[in-house]
Amino acid sequence: MKVSVRVRGEWLAIPCGTGDNTIEWLGEESLRRYDRIKLPKQEAPAPDSNHVSNSNGGEDADAAVLPSVAVIRKTRGGAILEPTDFIRDVLDDEDFVSVVLESDRPHPAMVQPGMTFIPEQVPGKFVQPSEFLTLDGSSLTPDDLVTLGTGTLKIRLSTEAEEKVKKSRALVEQIVKENKVVYGITTGFGKFARTVIARDKLDKLQLNLIRSHAAGVGPPLSPEKTRMLLALRINVLAKGYSGISIPALRCLVDAFNASCLPWVPEKGTVGASGDLAPLSHLALGMLGEGRMWSPSTGWGDARYVMESHNLSPIVLGAKEGLALINGTQFITAIGALALSKAENIARQGDVVAALTLEVMKGTSRAFDSEVMALRRHSGQKKVADRLRALLHSDTYPSEIAESHRFCDRVQDAYTLRCCPQVHGIVHDTIDFVRGILVDEMNSATDNPLVLSDRGEIISAGNFHGEYPAKACDYLTTAIHEIASISERRIERLVNPALSELPAFLVKDGGLNSGFMIAHCTAASLVSENKVLCHPASVDSLTTSAGTEDHVSMGGFAARKALTVVENVEYVIAIELLAACQAIEFLRPLKTTAPLEEVIKCVRAVVRPWDEDRFMAPDIEAVRELLREGKIWEAVRHHIDHYTHNQSIETRVFSPTMSFVGEGPPKLEKKRPAASAAAAAPATTKRARTGQRASTQANR
Repeated sequence: MKVSVRVRGEWLAIPCGTGDNTIEWLGEESLRRYDRIKLPKQEAPAPDSNHVSNSNGGEDADAAVLPSVAVIRKTRGGAILEPTDFIRDVLDDEDFVSVVLESDRPHPAMVQPGMTFIPEQVPGKFVQPSEFLTLDGSSLTPDDLVTLGTGTLKIRLSTEAEEKVKKSRALVEQIVKENKVVYGITTGFGKFARTVIARDKLDKLQLNLIRSHAAGVGPPLSPEKTRMLLALRINVLAKGYSGISIPALRCLVDAFNASCLPWVPEKGTVGASGDLAPLSHLALGMLGEGRMWSPSTGWGDARYVMESHNLSPIVLGAKEGLALINGTQFITAIGALALSKAENIARQGDVVAALTLEVMKGTSRAFDSEVMALRRHSGQKKVADRLRALLHSDTYPSEIAESHRFCDRVQDAYTLRCCPQVHGIVHDTIDFVRGILVDEMNSATDNPLVLSDRGEIISAGNFHGEYPAKACDYLTTAIHEIASISERRIERLVNPALSELPAFLVKDGGLNSGFMIAHCTAASLVSENKVLCHPASVDSLTTSAGTEDHVSMGGFAARKALTVVENVEYVIAIELLAACQAIEFLRPLKTTAPLEEVIKCVRAVVRPWDEDRFMAPDIEAVRELLREGKIWEAVRHHIDHYTHNQSIETRVFSPTMSFVGEGPPKLEKKRPAASAAAAAPATTKRARTGQRASTQANR
């Protein structure tokens, strides 16, 4: 077996045979090898080393005794290794460890002293996926991209895509051969577009581009986001309009499949001329420079991480640096992740709203299908259909609904009655945003564009990020409303004047505070979202000495969209917890079968409150249920069953409606003739319901 050992920023490959030696031997052997290869007299640590030698150098430095090993840790996770353990028992073949010496002191340039170890970012040992997704530059969806981000699929290029890439590369090479002046190929960039570069410096031009543009700041993207960014850039390059070579493109594919992910800071793009800073960091790692992460190595020098996975860095040719960084893939990848999360929480927000309406003893009559048809918005109809399927019906009767059928409440609050109208526009906006992002994911966004079929290279503006930037801002303002209306429903649940339930949903109020501060948390998140909903894309600052005189600011639009969605998840989690707690005060009455399934799902991770307890873990547990889509999964088959089996819309009596005569006509859904007989019992039951309602209305 072989182990890679890091000493003062240098990586050493240490053969360990069958692993019968101890960890102590590994440390000493690493130190001996390091001593043989280090610079004489005054040793110089690697640029990214977290520790430096405590030796003062001088004439006696060569004769000094080798420093002793202080501690040996696994690079990934930072676990301390016991010196007497055998290597085979605690390390795997091709594992990575870090050695700290007794003579080391904290590097003075480090913000925090001491060695920085790699946090666990994947559970257990990473298992390479075996299934592939083929990228052709034209058919990638947000769902595909999110799945690629999880590391459960590898990617490969379609044969047609490879042919297009080869044709565009041939045109670039012909341009270079003929010494033609073309932006980004034989000229400088931005303000230097009129500066012609000598032919023997074209490769250096591309390398300088990547290094100089890798100027982002802030925390790095997570492995999930970086995978999405890398996969999306590969998809755009696969369209065949970028001029990249097949070897360079395959290097990206191989790095993705090995989960070798460069350090990409999340801040620095203005979203025009593409997402230059983050994509440059992505490209820099592929050149073997900067930092890189993989599940087996953790963070390390990109060249060593690539070498450990038998990968070779890209060697750039003409235009290839520009091809790697010119595009809107940062905005679009983060926007696609926000979109996926928004779709997930929005449909579960419908379910949670239904549960709140049930425990608040509201009525479903406001969701009448004919009323919904009078306002022709598909999202509104979709939400109303879901609410009717979840609430009291002949298919799913509710004892709670039956208990207050003849109450004197004339109207429900807007937060209950207007759910289809408020939630509906959120769903419609999400659908609209999806359309924009799907188009953007499969668009050529380079500059210049290589039109090989025409033998022409054109400088244009497809790199401008206004489309995905605006889409992300639309998504932000839309999904915020799910939390905004949810927080008001939480207020109704915890306020005894509105809910007719114990204050803050807890017994012995005063001694117990119940959901008092949980509601405050929801309110704070909604208020934070209001600020984040200010559109980033309405701003623009001129950059590149006036060359880029209008930019989209889409990077921040995408990042804050994701933040807003995550805040919405917490607010809905709090509403769900509050609604489940509220129903405890209505027992032994039961709600509908689908809503009982929701409560059962929550109670699997959170028990009811009899008295105050540490609440934050419960909020996190329910938020995780929502993130995993388990609340939706609990009711989806119930909704489908209702849709396909209830032949007549249930219209029970409610004080929120009135009529004359024998009541409203029965509303029958279109059904196959073969099922008409099965509908008869339901018709009889509906007739009895109508007679009772009519009698009550005439009193």
